[in-house]
Amino acid sequence: MLVVGNLEKRYDTADNEVLALSEIDLKVEEGEFVSLLGPSGCGKTTLLRIVAGLASATAGRIMLNGKDVSGPGPDRAVVFQDYALFPWMTVRDNIEFGLEARGMPVAERNKISNRLLSVVQLSDFAEKYPHHLSGGMKQRVSIARALAVDPGLLLMDEPFGALDAQTRSVLQDVLLGIWEKFRRTIIFVTHSIDEAIYLSDRIVVMTARPGRIKCIIDITGDRPRDMTSPPMTKVQREIRDILREEIDLSMELEKADIKGVRI
Repeated sequence: MLVVGNLEKRYDTADNEVLALSEIDLKVEEGEFVSLLGPSGCGKTTLLRIVAGLASATAGRIMLNGKDVSGPGPDRAVVFQDYALFPWMTVRDNIEFGLEARGMPVAERNKISNRLLSVVQLSDFAEKYPHHLSGGMKQRVSIARALAVDPGLLLMDEPFGALDAQTRSVLQDVLLGIWEKFRRTIIFVTHSIDEAIYLSDRIVVMTARPGRIKCIIDITGDRPRDMTSPPMTKVQREIRDILREEIDLSMELEKADIKGVRI
């Protein structure tokens, strides 16, 4: 479904040029759940934004369903960490926003929003406003809004990163339920090894800046996964060992950035 070929991203700063991503080659099959995992500053979000069409690559190519990606499109939807809901709109209106922008009749919009409100367990909050909702509820609205436009590819940028551990765990199960129901292709950015293992078919482990793909790990086993089982703890240790060197290097890069030294 998605093909990323020899992707590179450079940024021009006031002092120098920064190579953020280099030699990214990745294929994602339809219906897969793929997580991007790596140290801070490795370019996970940058890669996601380029796939979304919200940022441009310096070099390389992205193809979705055989067509070049050159900007945002209705075949992709993004869920951000900060919810990005319209505070003056009700929950229902937020979910229907993209549908209304397409000129869909009210009755059809309501049918879709009713179904999604049920899926994310917010039917009783349809006429409430975002300030009435908890963080977890707001993120469920964001997910429902993204699904409303029926994207083939759902891009999620640390959507649960700002939530407490209990809410995060609940929403992971909600997301898996949605994924199993709709079977959309998902690319999911996270800093959590356990979250990546619990949710994903495959984990793309990235290096410290410039971000490259260090390895891709297949996660097997039925969902929901028992994270205390020997197979899961073995994968946890494997990924921690792989990431340790990259996290140390990332910290050295951050120190160098603060001192204005190039590594």
